[in-house]
Amino acid sequence: MDIPFSTWHPAIKKRRSRRRFDPNLPITPETLAALDKVCNQFAPFPSARSRLVIESTESVFKGIIGSYGKVKGAPAFIAFIGNMDDPFVQERVGYTGEGIILEATALGLNTCWVAGFFRPEIVTSLIEVSNKERILAVTPVGYARESESWEEKLMTRFGRSHNRLPLSKLVRGLPKEQWPNWINVSLEAARLAPSAVNRQPWGFNVQDDSITVFVRTSGPEFNVSKRLDCGIAMLHVEVAAVNSGCKGEWEFFPSPQVAKFKIRP
Repeated sequence: MDIPFSTWHPAIKKRRSRRRFDPNLPITPETLAALDKVCNQFAPFPSARSRLVIESTESVFKGIIGSYGKVKGAPAFIAFIGNMDDPFVQERVGYTGEGIILEATALGLNTCWVAGFFRPEIVTSLIEVSNKERILAVTPVGYARESESWEEKLMTRFGRSHNRLPLSKLVRGLPKEQWPNWINVSLEAARLAPSAVNRQPWGFNVQDDSITVFVRTSGPEFNVSKRLDCGIAMLHVEVAAVNSGCKGEWEFFPSPQVAKFKIRP
């Protein structure tokens, strides 16, 4: 399916990670059907896919492994699945999964990327996964409680969720005064991408017709690939570029580079 840029682009600014959901607000069948349709249709890479599971998430996030962030009350979740034979699987799952999350946001739902702190054995018991595939991340889905719990507020402070590095610390290449408008808009969207503990591991090398995403930081992975985070930023780059009237293609690279988005002439 084509990227629905007109709805996903505003969802970039609207999206916030939420971990506590209101069990008294069920998701309507129509909304679930719309979300499930996009999960099935938005699959730009054969090695990355998404599956909606309409079941309580209590067992997925239960116990010590789920105490980080304390996801509670969500009536459904989405699993993001990757074929580990693909050397670029992490970034492709990040890209694909963020598209689904933006769709959920556009539908009025709340979500939260969870990659290192869930029970994959529970998830694999609920969906069909081949021996080459791995559940790389999940997101709970539902309607968040009106007010944040103290745990959510604590996690927001810990993850510095609303703080973003300035582009001057993330970008190299073409000087800012020479950026075409689509690059400025795309980079502003990319810097709003979520990442594990808000580490913002991405950097951007800018030319007049392209943006190359690379892993900018060293340090711990927190059980989550930095390339998956970069894939999330890649989706933001393309959504904003297409919304600005510039379509293009991705070319993937080995570490520390990730991929280049080059617009079509």
